[in-house]
Amino acid sequence: MLQDFPMYAYIPASDLARARQFYETKVGLRPKEVREGGVVYEFAGGTACFLYLSPNAGTSKASQAFWSVPDVDALIVALKAKGVKFEDYPNEPGKRSAQGAITEGGAKAAWFKDTEGNIMALIEEAPGS
Repeated sequence: MLQDFPMYAYIPASDLARARQFYETKVGLRPKEVREGGVVYEFAGGTACFLYLSPNAGTSKASQAFWSVPDVDALIVALKAKGVKFEDYPNEPGKRSAQGAITEGGAKAAWFKDTEGNIMALIEEAPGS
């Protein structure tokens, strides 16, 4: 039933100005709309997220959202150049690329935390998956 409708991510921030600075200068997002309590960022395929003020930012130990990308390693290099620090999960199974991405289960993945402690991911689908 719900699969027929778009799904959007919510990204909590305890300091909205700091989070916006991170996403807009380091990750390269451009706001589509500023609303009371947050900002909307739009992505490919009509998807979007809402970065909003919340005292619960950074409390999840799992990924908040991920970007489906064509080349994880190239984006790791580009984002590191902007100051984004990627997470190292030494117990995560799979083969590691030279840039630190992990390939397992038909995908290559890398994770970083934003300024609010939220875990975000880059996912590259393996060919033939």
